[in-house]
Amino acid sequence: MNIESLWNRVPQPPKVGPFRPGAFSSRLHDERTAAVLGIALGASFLTCFATGLYSHELQHPASWFSAFPRPVGLFRLTQGIHIATGLASIPLLFAKLWTVFPKLFTWPPFKSVAQAAERVFLLPLIGGALFLLFSGLNNINGRYPYGQFNFVDGHYWAAWITIGSLVVHIGAKISTTRTALRRDHTPHLATETTNAFDPTVPTNVNPLRPSPLTRRTFFGVAFGTSGLVTIFTVGQTFAPLRKLALLAPRRTDIGPQGFPINGKAEEVGLQTVDLATYRLKVHGRGIAPIEFTYQDLLAMTPHTAELPIACVEGWSSSQVWTGVSLRTVLQHAAARPNAAVGVAAMVAAPTSQHPHPGRGSYGRSEISAAVASDADCLLAMKVNGEALHPDHGFPLRLIAPNRPGVLQTKWINEIVVR
Repeated sequence: MNIESLWNRVPQPPKVGPFRPGAFSSRLHDERTAAVLGIALGASFLTCFATGLYSHELQHPASWFSAFPRPVGLFRLTQGIHIATGLASIPLLFAKLWTVFPKLFTWPPFKSVAQAAERVFLLPLIGGALFLLFSGLNNINGRYPYGQFNFVDGHYWAAWITIGSLVVHIGAKISTTRTALRRDHTPHLATETTNAFDPTVPTNVNPLRPSPLTRRTFFGVAFGTSGLVTIFTVGQTFAPLRKLALLAPRRTDIGPQGFPINGKAEEVGLQTVDLATYRLKVHGRGIAPIEFTYQDLLAMTPHTAELPIACVEGWSSSQVWTGVSLRTVLQHAAARPNAAVGVAAMVAAPTSQHPHPGRGSYGRSEISAAVASDADCLLAMKVNGEALHPDHGFPLRLIAPNRPGVLQTKWINEIVVR
């Protein structure tokens, strides 16, 4: 007995609401429209996934991955693309869901085991896509309504589940997509159709009615909205469009010393630092522990470089930084060449406002040997010719090429040679 014959024993749904014949009359609920939107969504999701993986490996590197410093602005580019494609996908996803929505009410719901499996995988595909896009939207706006839920881990694993489901969906639909794109399959009013709900309804009358919205117009609205979202947000990382970034959550020219911050010195109790007692401690594998005063660091050969602060939330801003190269400090500490290092932010003294001060989020970070040995990997003391503002990490912060902003550790007072 095949699956179709089994459905004959199952009571049919009542012919009301979305189950009645002709409930979805727009010609836009067709395979061709769905195919075009599906290709666009697939491309944007795969691009977003690839750039997101790179971002994740930079922040949480696997044992096989080693960060590299060049090109200097690679992370700025990939993360900007990640956020832009994610935002652009939102209107395309809703257009796609509207197009295929009537398929939820077809009867029978599946006619083969393969079709049943394909439908099962729609749940993690649609659910994962919605979760990724809207949790990401919350993240770039600094909203985390998840309680103890970890955004980074949730976003990462949801991406793998969603992309896995997308691969299954592509495999199941590739033949249908090819057929739909080969020629226009929009049903005509006089073509013969089969009514799955009521055999008494004549099969030579198609319930689809002409839509006031043509496919071309529908695509124009969907892709146009996606394009406008991109234009009005990408200026937070693409400087020529900065003035058009009306929907971007950040203005990259606003903040202490003319560019944004994510963490304030007040949040970790480091509004003021006594330079007379400040020490940069260097210790670790193969070296004798050594300390440098702020004046010691000023006396070292200075280095200046224009480098971007590229935040995982999608905004970025290039500034001119001056300080001492990390490799210069390591040479003064007699560390072996090409050593990987870790850096840590100082901990403020307890106060009534901060009885249990900590380093804050990302108060420690690891630096690969390739990045640490690059001349532009700086322990910055100035930005654009001015001493660092406390919110930018005074007295000492890391600024290195091709590195996420969350790993450009501020308020550094410790270096550990690995």
